Amino acid sequence: MGRVKPNSSAVKRFKITASGKIKRKRSNKRHILTKKATDRKRRLGQYTLVSDADMRNVKFMLKI
Repeated sequence: MGRVKPNSSAVKRFKITASGKIKRKRSNKRHILTKKATDRKRRLGQYTLVSDADMRNVKFMLKI
């Protein structure tokens, strides 16, 4: 029986913290940045945690 592989696109998008939580990047920082406020763009560059509603699906994709 072969090994269980994680979803490779999910591996690239999510990181696991030391305490076991899952980090993700925020969206909306790729283009059309001129109309967005500077503090908003700075905040969009930071990592945030995956919501509780999505946690089960992300863990399934990462096979953890």
